Amino acid sequence: MKVHIIGGGNLGASIAIGIAKFTTNNQVTVTRRNIAPISHLEDLGITITTDNKHNIQDADVIILTIKPYQVDTVLAEILPAISNKVIASAVSGLSIENLQNKIGDNHSAVRIMPNIAAQFGASATCIAFNEKNKAQAQATVALFQGLGTAPIIDEKLMDAATVLAASGTAFALRYIRASMQAGIEIGFDWQTALAISAQTVKGAAEMLLEEKGHPEQLIDRVTTPQGCTIAGLNEMELHGFSSSLIKGIKTSLKQIKG
Repeated sequence: MKVHIIGGGNLGASIAIGIAKFTTNNQVTVTRRNIAPISHLEDLGITITTDNKHNIQDADVIILTIKPYQVDTVLAEILPAISNKVIASAVSGLSIENLQNKIGDNHSAVRIMPNIAAQFGASATCIAFNEKNKAQAQATVALFQGLGTAPIIDEKLMDAATVLAASGTAFALRYIRASMQAGIEIGFDWQTALAISAQTVKGAAEMLLEEKGHPEQLIDRVTTPQGCTIAGLNEMELHGFSSSLIKGIKTSLKQIKG
C-alpha cells in the first residue's frame, strides 16, 4: 500500500515509523509544515514533505492526524487532487458522518484511534466505519493490525476508545512511574527499578493477550495464602487503587464529551 499521512506530529510520526518497521511492501509519505523535527524518518525510507498533495493521487489510504480546526483547510486543499480514496481520520470528535459529508460520496470515510505505541508495533487501534464502506476499510484494518491490535468497534464507543487506548497509555505509564518510585524506596537505583517495572508490565500484558484470559485468573497464579502479593494487593485496594483508576477513566471520558 501507499500510505499518505497528513500531520507529522507525535501520532502521525509514530504511525509512519510503525508502518516502516513492522509491515512490508508499504510506502509511507508524511506531511508537516516544518519537517525539520521529523527529518529522521527519512532514514527509514519514509518520504517527508511540506506539501499535503505530494503524490497524494497515488495513495491507497490517506490518514489524517491533524487538529480538529485544521480539517476543513486540509480537505479543501486535497479534495480537488484526489478521487475514490479511503480517508482514515484520527481527528478527535470528528464523526464518520461529518467526515463523509465533508469528503463526498466518492470517498470512503474511516475513523481510527491509534496511540503512539504504533511505532513499536504495539498500538491498540480502534477502528469504526459504516457498513457500506466495509470492503474499502479492510486494507486499513489490516494495516493497523500490523501495528498491534485493531479491534473494529461501534462508532458510539470511539470517545471511550480514546480514553481507554490513547489516554490509557499515560495511565499505564503513571503506574510504572509509581512502581519505579516504590522500587527506589525498597533499595533499587532508579534505572534498575524502571527496567524491572516496565518489563513486568510488558510481561503481564503479553500473558493476557496470549492466553486471552481474565486478569484475575493470572493474579491467582502469583498469589499464595498469607503471601506478600495478596498483602500488597489488599493494601492497594484499601487505598482505592482500582476505584481511582476507574474514576480517572470516567472523568477523562466526561471531559471529551464536554
